[in-house]
Amino acid sequence: MKYTFIKASTFALLSLANLANAEDFYQKTKGYRVEPEPDPPSYVRNLSKTQFEQFRDVEWLDVGLDFRTRYEYRENDYRPSAGTKTGFKENPDNLWLLRTRAYLGVKDILDPLRFAVEFEDARSYNSLYQKTDADVNEFELIQGYAELYFDNALGHNRPLSVRAGRQSLELLDRRLIGNNQFRNTTNNFEGFRVHLGKKQNNWDLDTFALQPVERLKYDFDRPDEDTWIYGGVLSIRQWSDLVTIQPYFLGRKVNGDPNNPTNAARKADSDIYAPGLRVYGLIGSSGFDFDTNINEQFGRFGSLTGNNAKNYSQALRQHDALAYSLELGYTFDHDWKPRASAYYGFGTGDKNSGDNLNQRFDTFYGFNQPWSRNDYFSWDNVHAPKVRLEFTPYKDVRIDTGYNAYWQESETGGWNRTGLRDATGKSGSFLGHEFDIRMRHKFNPYVDWSLSYARFNPGDFTKTVSAKTAGAQGTEASNFFYFEVNLNAFGDGKPKYK
Repeated sequence: MKYTFIKASTFALLSLANLANAEDFYQKTKGYRVEPEPDPPSYVRNLSKTQFEQFRDVEWLDVGLDFRTRYEYRENDYRPSAGTKTGFKENPDNLWLLRTRAYLGVKDILDPLRFAVEFEDARSYNSLYQKTDADVNEFELIQGYAELYFDNALGHNRPLSVRAGRQSLELLDRRLIGNNQFRNTTNNFEGFRVHLGKKQNNWDLDTFALQPVERLKYDFDRPDEDTWIYGGVLSIRQWSDLVTIQPYFLGRKVNGDPNNPTNAARKADSDIYAPGLRVYGLIGSSGFDFDTNINEQFGRFGSLTGNNAKNYSQALRQHDALAYSLELGYTFDHDWKPRASAYYGFGTGDKNSGDNLNQRFDTFYGFNQPWSRNDYFSWDNVHAPKVRLEFTPYKDVRIDTGYNAYWQESETGGWNRTGLRDATGKSGSFLGHEFDIRMRHKFNPYVDWSLSYARFNPGDFTKTVSAKTAGAQGTEASNFFYFEVNLNAFGDGKPKYK
């Protein structure tokens, strides 16, 4: 009897320990458009959880087939057209974007060996301007990797995975490393990724050494063999109900080739080191949430000088830059689940291109939609306050709207996304302000659609500098409207059987 009691007690304690080990510590951020894309991508479903009942036991296979079409109307687009350093797209542009993605991933059945492949076909039609690799990347392999996955290798339900090959990567709040899913084409990389743990654990460490993939519109993409990005993100979630802490380090090394006869391949040396800290979570049970990130950069920044392929040289400057962001939100106790938020973002800009110090913050491969619906801004040379409201008035209908204002941090640093710059600093710092609104609707498990409108009104700097290249049209407001439809062949991943 005593032995039976001890045995039962031991079994109960072991069961509780296993339950604790299996606990999911991961909490999503409530920050606006800064939650990383899951791995595998969000359109992917496990085959056992699709509408095909005959595959309900095939839990080892992940599949995805996604098609997106978007109509864009842009009037007075401040982004330069392809092949120009500065410009102003005066004419209204009516652009059709098509993107098809397919994914196949094998897991569990061959463990520790796993692998995945993902294809993408991205095309654009009807634009008045030259096609770019932001819109076009035909018949492309965007992921193709093998992975060694050792389940519970580190104990406490903590795996170890080693991944090699072509792969996507989204880290932190996506402002430095992101896939850029809103764009028609996708950021991806080739190299190695070692992950200690997984995001459901109370801590995990994600490390990587990768080469960015150069997108070629009509040819097979290739890695930039002169550039490496590397680093790691430690995520601490022991207090995940309240806060997630993410100290991290990123680096980028470029082995320059200033005399390369091909313009696109001509580049300068660079060594950028970027330690940072991101913290996000909830402020108790008050309804408040926050998401903050700070990054300090140092190292060497190279720039090219010269006027022909035989007379180029490089100048190495000290790199010293800083950026930070802070979002504070509040969710009201209402059926519509309204969330109001205030945001402030800051990134340094270069004060003097002729000295030995570069102060423009390096945005690496960041996602720009959290900054601007028009895709006008990134995390460099900017002061960017913002207020936003998000709510769900009906089931499966989500609406968000916001107001943003933008100033240059350095009046001589220039507006990088448009190529506009006044080296004298006499045109001021106010770039302009933007209003946007978006509605998203999940029509059924297979179809969702959205539409959005954004208007950017230029400030004193923008009017003064763009008028020099575009005349009176350079002082006009910019309008951007889009209508988008997404089709997912495997639905929302919820089983259609009991």
